Amino acid sequence: MNKGIIKFYNETKGFGFIKEDESDKEYFVHVSGLVDQVKENDSVSFELEEGRKGLMAVNVRQV
Repeated sequence: MNKGIIKFYNETKGFGFIKEDESDKEYFVHVSGLVDQVKENDSVSFELEEGRKGLMAVNVRQV
């Protein structure tokens, strides 16, 4: 499991970005990949999966 922080999340559109703690890389997250509801600055754990436009966060849970 990777860990990071929700850098941006638009509830209306259902997507955002997670900044990974270890590498400072950012990953796209879609509402379909959320296990828990999230908002900006929440600490989360997540897995990575290949999406249409590269790696994206899935199984996103609050920590």
